[in-house]
Amino acid sequence: FFVHSIMVAHDKKNRKKRGHVSAGHGRIGKHRSHPGGRGNAGGQHHHRTLMDKFHPGYFGKVGMRHFHLKRNQQFCPTINVDRLWHLMSETDRTRALDEAKKDSGVAPVIDCVAHGYHKVLGKGRLPHAPVIVKAKFFSKTAEKMIKEAGGACVLTA
Repeated sequence: FFVHSIMVAHDKKNRKKRGHVSAGHGRIGKHRSHPGGRGNAGGQHHHRTLMDKFHPGYFGKVGMRHFHLKRNQQFCPTINVDRLWHLMSETDRTRALDEAKKDSGVAPVIDCVAHGYHKVLGKGRLPHAPVIVKAKFFSKTAEKMIKEAGGACVLTA
């Protein structure tokens, strides 16, 4: 249960200022509504020093224009080789390593695209167990590492 205390009129600062003409805002400057303009007004004019000091680079342009930019075409989430095995469940991982020890020729399939990754990159190490990896793209190092472990790289559309 939340109790909200309401400010009562006789506790407000304004009570102390009754009888004093300008109420603490001075006779000369006057307390006017929006003397500097509303919001960010005057950023390049009378508030320039503030903008230059605290917001450098706020005005102007940078770089080249790209008309009708389609972000979809650059969409290519990546995963490193050392994270591939984490896409499998713990039971599948242990089963795959046991099969590799037996040298049975059975290898698990990891579909990277189904997990939301399009490209496989070659950072890290792979356990020495064959694994079939499906992805849209493979870097040279990733492909080399997967094949060295006895696996295969399968390209998908």
